[in-house]
Amino acid sequence: MMCAGSFYLFVLIPTVTPASSNDRCAFPPDLRDEISKKYPGTRVVSLADLSEYRRKLFQKDHGARCPGVARVNFYGDGKPTYALVLITGENPKRRAELIVAHQVAEGWETRSLDVTDGTPVVWREGPGKYDDLYEKKTIRATRPVIVFCGLESWSVAFAWTGKEVEKVQTSD
Repeated sequence: MMCAGSFYLFVLIPTVTPASSNDRCAFPPDLRDEISKKYPGTRVVSLADLSEYRRKLFQKDHGARCPGVARVNFYGDGKPTYALVLITGENPKRRAELIVAHQVAEGWETRSLDVTDGTPVVWREGPGKYDDLYEKKTIRATRPVIVFCGLESWSVAFAWTGKEVEKVQTSD
């Protein structure tokens, strides 16, 4: 009898497997539907889109996070907000667009923040002082910022001021 009970317990315990790279890039299904309607033919940057060197570079600082999705309290209201890097095409003619999606009562409000070529990545940083590359502009962010980055090339920080989005190029 004891063996039968142990067998049933073993069968009923689910096995835990590591998250796939696709799971790391997951975001809410209703937002996924909104993105597919507003930005047809695009997809979120994943680790598989990065060269081996750039993948290792990204993972060194960001671990197993998705390079194309960052959850961020960008507007400071605590509502779900995601920064997404959407890509179309293949390198070297790949086009990338940085989108911020904010959940509102009617669904999701999306805003394009930047467009570039290649396969950039995104992450969030905390509030603070962000100086542009040439020290001509400074953002004093009171909320978390979105960092859009062409690894080993350039990076831009985006901050919400309470009225508009400001940006500074932090490296080139």
